[in-house]
Amino acid sequence: MYQILEGHGVVPVIKFNDSSEALPLADALSAGGIKIMEITFRSAAAAEAIGLVAKERPDILVGAGTVVNLEQLEKAVKAGSKFVVSPGFDEEIVIEGLRQGVIMLPGVITPSEIMAAMKIGLTVLKYFPASVFGGLQAIKSYASVFPQVKFMPTGGVSAKNLADYLSLPNIQACGGSWMVSGDLIGGRKWDEITALSAEAMDIYRKVRG
Repeated sequence: MYQILEGHGVVPVIKFNDSSEALPLADALSAGGIKIMEITFRSAAAAEAIGLVAKERPDILVGAGTVVNLEQLEKAVKAGSKFVVSPGFDEEIVIEGLRQGVIMLPGVITPSEIMAAMKIGLTVLKYFPASVFGGLQAIKSYASVFPQVKFMPTGGVSAKNLADYLSLPNIQACGGSWMVSGDLIGGRKWDEITALSAEAMDIYRKVRG
């Protein structure tokens, strides 16, 4: 189920105010070596933006973020999302998403949440908000308890600590918005986004080979 995530070590977490920003941003990320986009349902433009990227940029692995109910899940899948990320663990949403054939990456923090996700077959989980709930130390401590689980920390990950996170073997990828901030997207600073993306991918390659 998780094979398509391989090689995508840095996942931009994106909020669009206007779907017209989607394709230029996809191109800017791609030019920097990032071929994945998590487009969050924090705005009304999310579904249309996902649909544009899915249709016009098939080389980009596009998914939906901040999916908190079944209605958003349905919109995400219909738009073409290949993966769906939630801030927390909702069994109903996860099971429905799996039934529809998309990768589900619910957010977890506690051992109980991790065990509940494992019970329905999940082994890659979002860890959110990472910086608030122990960050590196917490994820490192879970390695011996849950050796079969990998995490995607989001929240507080930046270019400064990306290498530290990626150095942990039980981290699948890192999510972040530092290369796709609202100011960068709103200002259509595509060259700057490409430069930040290239920097992130250089860190990824140095740590992961």
